[in-house]
Parts: sequence; structure tokens; C-alpha cells
Amino acid sequence: MCRYLSKYALIFLFLALSGLIFLLRNIHTVENWNCHTISALYQLQSRIQSSFVPAYLPTFHHNRTFCAHLGQKPFPEDELEERYLLDSIVWPGPPPGSTTTGLRQTSDPVHSLFAILPTKGRREWHVGDELEALVQMHDFQGRPKHYGGDFLLARLHSPELGAGVAGKVLDHRNGFYSAMFPLLWVGSAQVEITLVHSSEAVAVLRRLREERPDRVFFKSLFRLGFLSETTVCNMCLPSDQQPLCNYTDLYTGEPWYCYKPKMLSCDTRINHAKGGYLKHLITNKEALLFQSGVNIKVRIHASGPDRISVLPPRKEVEVENSSVNPEPGKLASSGYFYEDSWRSLSGVTMRPFNDSSAITQCLKNKVIHMYGDSTVRQWFEYLIELVPGLKEFNLHSPKNVGPFMAVDSTHNILLKYRCHGPPIRFSTVLSSELRYVSNELDGLSGGPNTVVVLSVWAHFSTFPVEVYIRRLRHIRRSLVRLLDRAPGTIIVIRSGNLQALDQEVSLFNSDWYSLQLDEVLRSMFRGLNVLLVDAWQMSLAHHLPHALHPPQVIVKNMIDMLLSYVCP
Repeated sequence: MCRYLSKYALIFLFLALSGLIFLLRNIHTVENWNCHTISALYQLQSRIQSSFVPAYLPTFHHNRTFCAHLGQKPFPEDELEERYLLDSIVWPGPPPGSTTTGLRQTSDPVHSLFAILPTKGRREWHVGDELEALVQMHDFQGRPKHYGGDFLLARLHSPELGAGVAGKVLDHRNGFYSAMFPLLWVGSAQVEITLVHSSEAVAVLRRLREERPDRVFFKSLFRLGFLSETTVCNMCLPSDQQPLCNYTDLYTGEPWYCYKPKMLSCDTRINHAKGGYLKHLITNKEALLFQSGVNIKVRIHASGPDRISVLPPRKEVEVENSSVNPEPGKLASSGYFYEDSWRSLSGVTMRPFNDSSAITQCLKNKVIHMYGDSTVRQWFEYLIELVPGLKEFNLHSPKNVGPFMAVDSTHNILLKYRCHGPPIRFSTVLSSELRYVSNELDGLSGGPNTVVVLSVWAHFSTFPVEVYIRRLRHIRRSLVRLLDRAPGTIIVIRSGNLQALDQEVSLFNSDWYSLQLDEVLRSMFRGLNVLLVDAWQMSLAHHLPHALHPPQVIVKNMIDMLLSYVCP
């Protein structure tokens, strides 16, 4: 019996060795199998792996410092600035120790009211005056609120004139709010107050931002030959659950991690992609605070008239097209719409670029670098669609991801777009194309024929504000270096804008998150030789519905302002 087993073992060993020798001698043939077969196998494997990615999501310890303080240790002056910035955006909330028993005790836009306050000592409003509306918040039982923290938007507009300006909301922290507006045009002006989120909802959003930076998760594909694995990635991954691949940027120290594949090394990473959004982040009771048509972006009605008639200015001021451009007052409005055209109050003379030839002449001999999220990619797409001479060069980049490039060889124009580095919630970005904006800026020569456009905000809403401050600090340092070596470089920053909200979008991309980031951005670049396109006030002042990617008429005005900076 043992003799037969020994015989079969020898036969099996011989066959195994023969197969191995055959494989080694024909490995080149194996590697050149029909590509369609390999592609089908690979796609099947990828689908199977992708379906299992959520099962391996990490368990987070809900500690805000875990994510906020990753990366290089900041200098003392950076820590001081960070503390100042965080203090400047502190949001009032319910009094300490107060408990909300349910929806009925929270802010209700239907029961709340506003009233236009009369002018001081006068009966009429004139261009150059300031209008104040007083808002009083009530809960769903009709009882007055006695604390602040509600997120309100205010707009003064005239549908007949195609006019609109953003208002400034002051929280008195006792249930009352003042909405202040500059009066900038002659004619009708209507006040509009909107509750975006109740103070109770804002408290939930703040907790999610500080405790759940994992609520948007990312993934990367690792591949070597026929073997591939997909793992979860993020800026903040607990190191006590699985081994990590560390992709921290060598120049900026910006952290990024992926869980290490079981069978592959960290240097086999192929791409980066958005993995998805976590569900069940809030309780059923908290979900009642985020209801479309109930307490998300609902108008508050006036207790009396909601509109006034504005007369010409009291002093002799030249009036052009029934509107004026007064000196910016204490409300510091960056501009306003009149006849659907943006009129800047920031000192730049707005020029209308209504045809492609005007845009071409402005951009002649220019190189325009656009860096950031999809809101600045929208500008790239607008320009190549409007200007026939700008021909997009096919870089075989994924749609809506990039990088993209367009050329007008006749007029020597080069237009480029590249997305910013992670976190970026795009479908799939090749690892080799993941670039941090600050590193890209350090590679530019700059000069008077170079235009740099930045828009970095939309993908940072799920992280603690410290993460955004750190990213902007690196970009700012690179901009300072660029301006030192090439002072004539034109740098334009696009701010964030309002967008459509429902419950799901609110938990990840609420306008409240965007507002906080926008205030940080303005503070950090104040005093630097950069120019701002105020997308926030533009999207608030215009009558069209809010959208992450604003409607064409608003984009047109943004591009007009960009070009007015380039060609004053």
C-alpha cells in the first residue's frame, strides 16, 4: 500500500514540476492573452471587490483632535492664527444645559415673522441708506425663541429690475435677528428672509463635523498583474485596526492614508475615488430637524409690508441706468445685481464680455491655470464652449475629472484645469494625477501673462475646520513665493456658493459648512495681492434657485468679473 502511495506521489511531483516549467517557458504568451478576456475578468473582480468595500469601513473614535491635528506640527504663529480663525467663526447655540424635547420646541419658519423697521427720523428711503428688518423666531408651538444660533439668509431684490443684493444677518442671541441691507438702486425693493437651518439643526451639523470626518469615505485600487485589491482611504484612519499605507505629501505634510492591501504592497496603488456616504448618522429625532419644505430653506413671512420704494440719492449723484455705485458702507457688500448684471463695489470696473472675440482679445498671449474642485471646472467648460477658438486638447482624462487643457494657437492662449489633491470626491482619479495645489503653484514661473484661478472649498465640508485652515495655509505660502518671484502674476480666488439642500445633502455639504469655510478663506487671504470673485454673494443675491454649480447667467457674471481683473 505504501509503495503505491509513494509511486503516485512521484507522479504528482513530476506533473507539478512539468507544469511549472511549461508556465515559466511560456509566461510571455500568458501575459499576452486576449485583452478582452483579461478586461472582463478584471471588471468582474473589481465589481466583486467594490461591493465589499463598505464592509471594511473603520470604526472611529469620536475625537475631533484625531483628524484635526494630523500632519506636520504647525509653527507657534500658525497655532495663534488658527485659534483666532476658529474663534472668529464660533456659532452661538442653545444655552448650556438646555434640552430640546422634540421638534415642537425648535425654530419654525412658518410661525416666525419679520418686520421692516422705519427709517430714523425720516419717512422715505433713498439710495445710499441702509434698510433694517427685524426677525423674531418662534417654535412650532408659536412660542418665541429666547436664544440664537439659527442660520438665516437675507436678500433684498426687485424682480422687475432684475436687481438683488445680499443682506447681512446679525444674531442678537435672544431669538431676535437684524437683517441689514444697503439700498443701491432706485425703485422697488423686496425683503426676503430664509431659515436655512434651526439652531438645533446647526448643533447636529457641528457635532458631525467634529466627530464624524469619516462620513464620506474614499477608496483606492491596488493592482499588480492580474491581482488587484480595493481598500478604504481617508485623511483620518485609525491605525489600531489594520496596517496603513502612508501617502502623506513630502512637501506640504498633508496626510492621506489607505488601509494596506492584504496581498499587495503600498506602491501598487492605481487610483483614488469617492467610496460613498455613510448612512444612519443621526437619530430619528434629529432627522426631524432636516425636513425639506419644513425647516430647510423655508421663507419667513413679514408681519406687514415686505417691500419699500427707494428714491434717488439725497445728494447730487450721477445716476446710471437708475442705479448707482456708492462707496461701500459698513455692510461691505461686494456687489449687487442690476438687470441681471453684477455690479462690483470692490473697486474693479466690471466689463461685459458678451461675445467670444472680446474674451479672446482679453486672454491673448495668456496662460490660465485653474486649480480646484468642480465649481472652477465649470468655468473651464464655460470658456471652451463659448470661445470657438479654444480647442480642447484630448489628454484622455476621465470625464469630469481631468486634467484638461485647451489651446488657441492663433492667439497664443493656453487654458488648463487640474483638480486639487485629496480629499476630492470625484469618481476616479489616477494616483499619478493627484496633485496638491501648493506644489503645483511652486512649479509655476508666473509673470504678467500668467493667470491663476483657485477654488478649493466644496470637498472640505465634512472635516474639522482645522483641516481646511492647514490646506489654505500651504496654498497661501506658495502664492506668496509665486508673487515674490513673479509679482505681475494675476491670482483670482473663487469663493464658495450656496446650493440646493435636502436632508442628505445637509449632513455632508450644508451651506452652514460652506459659510464657515468661506469666512476662513476670506480672513486668510485678506491683505494678500489676490483678487476675489464673490460667488457666495452672487448666488445669494440672484433670484434663481441655489445650485452647487450655479446657473449659466451667474457663471457668465463670474467670468465677466474674472476677465475684468485680467483686462481692467
